[in-house]
Amino acid sequence: MRIQQLHYIIKIVETGSINEAAKQLFITQPSLSHAVRELEQEMGIEIFIRHSKGITLTRDGVEFLSYARQVVEQTSLLEERYKNKTANRELFSVSSQHYSFVVNAFVALLKGIDMSQYELFLRETRTWEIIDDVKNFRSEIGVLFLNNYNRDVLTKMFDDNQLTYTSLFKAHPHIFVSKDNPLANRQQVSLDELADFPYLSYDQGFHNSFYFSEEIMSQLSHKKSIVVSDRATLFNLMIGLDGYTLATGILNSNLNDHNIVSIPLDVDDEIEIVYLKHQKANLSKMGEKFLHFLLEEVPDPTSL
Repeated sequence: MRIQQLHYIIKIVETGSINEAAKQLFITQPSLSHAVRELEQEMGIEIFIRHSKGITLTRDGVEFLSYARQVVEQTSLLEERYKNKTANRELFSVSSQHYSFVVNAFVALLKGIDMSQYELFLRETRTWEIIDDVKNFRSEIGVLFLNNYNRDVLTKMFDDNQLTYTSLFKAHPHIFVSKDNPLANRQQVSLDELADFPYLSYDQGFHNSFYFSEEIMSQLSHKKSIVVSDRATLFNLMIGLDGYTLATGILNSNLNDHNIVSIPLDVDDEIEIVYLKHQKANLSKMGEKFLHFLLEEVPDPTSL
């Protein structure tokens, strides 16, 4: 397998046609078709279904394309980093569940160091993708939660993918609700009291097992449930529909404009926030600095 072949696959998908891709790549159509078939034979899969109206990706092809794009992207970053000797651009990436303290640490990183050029990535994403990002070196650090329900499954995944995890802090479960929610002034709430309010959770895509949920007790059923993909939508639904979500209890007023409040949940459970790194990779200077700022965001255990 050659990098050039991966470029060929991506270009064919972009154009939807082997003929058009060949034109844009400045090679002949037979040469391009031969390169694709050679790659398919080497990988032992069929990437494209060829028909009179063009080509479509097979199921294996969709997965292969995802990996191909990652490889090409990382190759481009390597070339830009090391072939351009005059460039001194800082590179760093972190993948995380939807936590304001991670965003705060990321902002502190940018404000705390002097960089004239940088390319940084903050991916607030799904649990499985966090693990996959760190496994494939797409992100240097991953941040997610463990508890008694998901710990065995996730830590086995960490081991299988050569990842290590380190505890950042532990917290008692809370709910987030709008300041105008009827429960907003309560000192503590129970699950029964939440039954008539819409339950808000983050979408986990194809990997929607309860073990990959971003919220504790995801295995419980809810009379009213809404699944969202981003933090802004979730907060808007808290305000507009009196919805709630389960979380660590850590809020940042700069991100929610004091419209969201945190209330302890009356359950016997504990949330442990951890960060992941790959066993075969040492943290970069940027990674070490980010962890420094992240640890500064870690709350006093007695306050949670």
